[in-house]
Order: sequence, then C-alpha cells, then structure tokens
Amino acid sequence: MHRTYILVLPLILLTACGKPAEEKKSGPPATLITVTQVTQGEFEVVEETLGTLEVLADPKVGAEVAGRVTQVLARTGKMVKTGEVLAVIDPGDVALQHRADDAEARRLEVLEERQLALVAKGFLSKSAGENATAQRDVARARADISRRSLEKTQVRAPMDGVVEIQIVAPGDYVKLGDPLFQLVAPKKLRAHLPFPESAASRLKLGQAVRLTSPTAPGKIYESTIRDIRPGIVEGSRTLDVLVDIDNNDGALRGGGTVNATVSLAAKASALTVPEQSVVLRPAGKVVYVIVDENGQKKAQQKVIKAGAKRGGRVEVLEGLVGAETVALDGAGFLTNNTAVAIKEATAPGKKVGAGDTAVAKPETK
Repeated sequence: MHRTYILVLPLILLTACGKPAEEKKSGPPATLITVTQVTQGEFEVVEETLGTLEVLADPKVGAEVAGRVTQVLARTGKMVKTGEVLAVIDPGDVALQHRADDAEARRLEVLEERQLALVAKGFLSKSAGENATAQRDVARARADISRRSLEKTQVRAPMDGVVEIQIVAPGDYVKLGDPLFQLVAPKKLRAHLPFPESAASRLKLGQAVRLTSPTAPGKIYESTIRDIRPGIVEGSRTLDVLVDIDNNDGALRGGGTVNATVSLAAKASALTVPEQSVVLRPAGKVVYVIVDENGQKKAQQKVIKAGAKRGGRVEVLEGLVGAETVALDGAGFLTNNTAVAIKEATAPGKKVGAGDTAVAKPETK
C-alpha cells in the first residue's frame, strides 16, 4: 500500500509541471463605439432662434353713431370681407333726421331757383341770390351728413379679417366710439426674433430668413430682415429683429411661436463632423480619430477649433485634414489612446428588437 502512493505522487507532479501556462489578457476591455467620416462640402453659416408672431393689423371696430344694437351678424371666429355688415344699430332717429334735412335741402333748392329768376329780372339784388345759394349749399351738406350717419347704423368690416372678439350683443345701447368688435388680419404677420448681443455685427437688413412653425408642419416661409431695433431688450438682453411674413394660407396665428434661421454666409468647402463627435475636455473641444496600432483599433484625441453649427453638424476650422474616421456614439466615454471596438452598422430597414444585442465587429489579428 505504501509503495503505491509513492509511485502516484511523482506522476501527478510531472503532469502539473508539463501543462502549458495560460496566457493572461492584459489591459481593460475595448470600448464599444460607432464611427463616422469627416465630410467636406458646402456648409451654410446661420443664426437660429425662436421668435413670436404678432398681427400687423388688429383694429377695433367702434360705433360711429349712438343707438341701440338691433342685430349682430358676426360672431367670434368668423371670416369677414371688407364692407361686410357686422351689426346693425337702430336707424330710427337718424333716419328721421335725414328725412328732415333732405326735405329742407329740397325746399331751399326750389327757393333758390325762384330767387335767381327774380335777380335775373332785376326784382332782387345779386346778393339776395347769392344768399339763397349759400343757404341751399348748407342744407345739402347737412342732408349729406345725416345720410352718412344713416349708413353708419350698419357697422361694416374695414378690412378682410377674422372676428377675434365680439364685444357687443343685441340690445346693447352704444355711444359714439364704443368698441363693438376686435378684428385681426391674419394674412400679414410680423415675427419678433430675439438674437444675442454677440450676433449684432453679423445681422444686416435684407438678409434671408427661413421660418417654420408648429402650426404649419413641413412648410418653410421665406422672408428677409425688415428692421433691427437699435436698443437691447431689457431682461433678456437680446436684439429684437423684425421680419414680415405673408400668411396667405392662414396657417400661422398671431401670438404663436416661429423657428427662424438667418443665413449669414455659405462656404463652398468646409470640414464638418456630427455634434456628438465633439467632446469637451480640459484641452478644449476634441474629436477622437480611430487608428490602427499593431492590429488594435485605438482612439487618438485631436483638439479642434469648432466653427458654426448647422443641422446637427459642427464646422471644424482647425485640427483635422478631412476623410478621417472619428468616434460617434460613445465618444464621450473615450480618452486618448483608448482601445475601441466598432459596432456593426444595423442593416437598412431592420428594426432592433427587445432581445437583440449590439455585436462588436471582430478585430483582425
């Protein structure tokens, strides 16, 4: 028995000594990222802001004669045309006054004819005839005034527009000048666009502006800068830039918001990268260029000078030469010379399901 144990033990020791040692992997695992290319092409330099719309014409329609309102023909929200009757004021007293003035004018016209005939025959002086003519003219003017007052008992729209507020109701007694309706003309709007003080030197009258609104999805309104207010808006410390908009389709509404893009310059050739590729580090703004080192993909930090932003891309003024491959998703987790693994692009049209996992692209060794 003792001899058996002595023989087995050396065999176990020989087997253990002959087993090759496993290689240990050194360093942290590669960071999974996606990549994109630095592109070169046309790039438009713009200033963007969120503004508000106001209606250029929003008159209050008031009573031009006193009286009791007998009819209201326009309600809030109704589209009206120029000259359309909005309400009717009781014309009784005004009509009676006009009949009296008109009758007096006709009486004086007849009297004038007789006076002039007597002047022609020498029975009356010339001044008597002139006096009769003057009396007739005054009576005609008084009749015209009362006729106009009679017409004003029908309250008419001064322009094409929409009734924003109906103030008056049937049975109300209104005095001269009392407001009856509030109209708005939606076909001509003005946008107030706030821009930072730093943009003052770059904004000029006549510069092209593109505007979009949530109330008109997919539509772009073209206009130009009409005016730049000289002062700075207190509180927001911004410039107030004015842009007029033709709203012929009525899709925009006064008081609503509008996204505005002012075109400052257009470059025929500029280097750009996606915004998410640009990371802020102690050295400044950087991107991570992907390179191969001894069969291992690594991210090299490149400090850049960034320019304008447009459509989710950033112009690179210094730091890149073009056509480099740079980190996209995951760029914020990288440091200089970090080992990376590139995620395979999802096939076009394929939807990633809940059970799908991102697969790292195998590295060639």
